[in-house]
Amino acid sequence: MSIEWVNQAIDDLRAWGRARGVVVDADEVRLLCDYASDYLNVNELGDFTPATFDELLLSIYPRKVIAPPESAQETVAAARTLVDYLQQSGAVDTETAAAMREELAGIEPKMPEALADTANFGMAKSLFSSIGPESLEQSVAIPSGELPDLGEAPCDCPGCAPLPAVRLAEPGTLVAELATVPLLAGADAGPYEELREELWRDVGDDPLQTWAEIVAHVVERDTRGTITGSAELDEELYDLFDMLYRLRAPVPVTVIGDYLEEVADAGGADLGAVLDRLAWCGMVVVEGDTAGLTPLTVWGLREHYLALGLDAPQAADLAEADATGLIEGLLDGMPTELAEEDISRWLAGRTPITAAAELLAAASGAPAVARGIAVTIVDRLGAEAEPEVRACLEDQELRPHAIHWLTARGLAAPQLSQEELLWVSIDMLALALPAAEEDPEIFAENMAASGPPAHLIEEMWRVDHPDVVDVLELLGRSLPDGTVAKAARKAAFKARSRAIR
Repeated sequence: MSIEWVNQAIDDLRAWGRARGVVVDADEVRLLCDYASDYLNVNELGDFTPATFDELLLSIYPRKVIAPPESAQETVAAARTLVDYLQQSGAVDTETAAAMREELAGIEPKMPEALADTANFGMAKSLFSSIGPESLEQSVAIPSGELPDLGEAPCDCPGCAPLPAVRLAEPGTLVAELATVPLLAGADAGPYEELREELWRDVGDDPLQTWAEIVAHVVERDTRGTITGSAELDEELYDLFDMLYRLRAPVPVTVIGDYLEEVADAGGADLGAVLDRLAWCGMVVVEGDTAGLTPLTVWGLREHYLALGLDAPQAADLAEADATGLIEGLLDGMPTELAEEDISRWLAGRTPITAAAELLAAASGAPAVARGIAVTIVDRLGAEAEPEVRACLEDQELRPHAIHWLTARGLAAPQLSQEELLWVSIDMLALALPAAEEDPEIFAENMAASGPPAHLIEEMWRVDHPDVVDVLELLGRSLPDGTVAKAARKAAFKARSRAIR
């Protein structure tokens, strides 16, 4: 979203309104401009067309804004004010403005129905977007965190830098992989002869133990540049491997290059050649523009950590867990690809109706974050799961999610009441609390683009939800619009007072 042009447009619109005695709903017009910028390639006021309003009010608003149907009249009125301003400021000509007004006349009777239709509304999508700009496109939001800054190596003492649990390949798979490592093969090493002389070990009865010794040698010994071709870079391999181990996922090769340049002052080292040497040793795998540790290196590093007396936990296979174990494992945080693999294998081992029954039972009474993960996994299931989902209409916490699930599949379902709409708004924002606390600036940006309107926030304090105070206080701290933020703080005060009584 281009914040600059929207801010300028709203300032000019307010001035235009004051000069003519026109009441301007600046917050609503800002939302129109924000969404037009975000989703419809509107980069200035002159980019608005009649079709822009049709897409905004009948498609984007129902999907992104949680608002009661009766609020449609206010939104259309704000759109008409915007059209008046567009014409009088010269952003659009008289003919285009007339076409816009005609379009709005046709939209006005349709918009309340679009806002009330849960198939359009989705599962509180405007609030899911507060977790992150891409979360709506993912099947489940896993708290894996942002890519860490590779410019600072973590302290490696057990108390300061606990190691994450990692997934290890089966021993048989690791032994088979050893046979593919060029370093250990008997063929001519060519340009890597010095490298083989440095690292080669006679593989005895325990090939994995031999491999553990090689990994320990790479990260601990003074290898004088025989590994990477640079003595400076060799000295940084422990920290680099340690960071990749903690990430548990490949990273862009440019990230590795930037890190090595910064910490080792490599001075134009050939990153491609360095990665080729590490790949020849079986230490890293390079796929396209990303690189990461091989399963063999992850195993070898863990062995090295254990030898140092560090706590190096092994991650459980979540596909073998029950629904509660699956949810708890995902909440611990893991790379998205690994999480998706575990979820897919977990679902593959169950019929849709069994999977829904287990997940929804685990979600009932659970905290909002756990419930959010459970219901988004259930959202992958087809209509075969209907009996278990429909049964949740009797569960106050799961009912709004069940209504969405049924409606999205064209199955009979009740309408969300205003109270249920408020409750699910709180529930979805509660799902965003951990990410918001970790990165409040990103949360604030996303809420500015697609957060709940002031009139909805003002009513949230009445909701009987365990996270209502935390959610409202978060909104009060984060919302960039001072008026709306103040409304959230007042609502939080009322919610606290209500809880005390």
